Amino acid sequence: MSRSFVVRQSQIIGALMMREMATRYGRRGFGFLWVVGEPMMFCFGVIIMWTFIRAHNGHGLSVAAFVMTGYMNLLLLRHSISFSLSAVGSNLGLLYHRKLSPLHFYLTRSILELAGGTAAFIIVYLTLLLFRQVDVPHDWLLLYSGWILMWVMATGTGFIFSGLATRFEVLERIVPLLSYAMIPLSGVFFMVDWLPDNVRERYLWVPFPNAIEMVRAGVFGEFVPTHFSYAYAVATAFLLLLVGLLLIKNAEGYIDVD
Repeated sequence: MSRSFVVRQSQIIGALMMREMATRYGRRGFGFLWVVGEPMMFCFGVIIMWTFIRAHNGHGLSVAAFVMTGYMNLLLLRHSISFSLSAVGSNLGLLYHRKLSPLHFYLTRSILELAGGTAAFIIVYLTLLLFRQVDVPHDWLLLYSGWILMWVMATGTGFIFSGLATRFEVLERIVPLLSYAMIPLSGVFFMVDWLPDNVRERYLWVPFPNAIEMVRAGVFGEFVPTHFSYAYAVATAFLLLLVGLLLIKNAEGYIDVD
């Protein structure tokens, strides 16, 4: 892979990202700020709602910190899936350019979700830190690793659903329902440690809770018990991504640009 190829692909994806932000959020008003503002407002809304419902969660954790570490991951997962589904359909006209392929659109939206979600996570974290609802992360490496692995898992899952939906149109209607069904499996609104011992080990075969538990371990430290397998999280994240890329490549023949 030559340096010129990498530079050219980076320029293409960069241009597509600018176009995506302009078409999705417009050029006026808040514009590009909605890339960060949308997930941030969702997270703050859920934090406020939970705070009114429960003064504490009964497990010695701040409600705001607990919701933040779970809900930001959920937004990353659900947005990656939903925006992947429409990645090609929203950009069909651009496929007349020989240098562009469907993979460019998928990667553009994936990177954009990572950038917006990460910026929103940082702003929410700093806000909660200012109000003393959360401490400085205890393990930065675990926090970064869990967040990136969650993004890879979300991207791979989005690619898998998109590749299948391109071949089987009925999946476009089913995938939104599946994304809701994935919420209890993701481990967003509870800690793995709260599960019975005989359930916990089986539950961790689901990839997403491993990444979320890593984020929580990085934020809360050893004072809050967490359960995850780093090796399993890495293996499943890249397996999901590989399967997703193969399905997208295989589905290119089903895309009608006429």
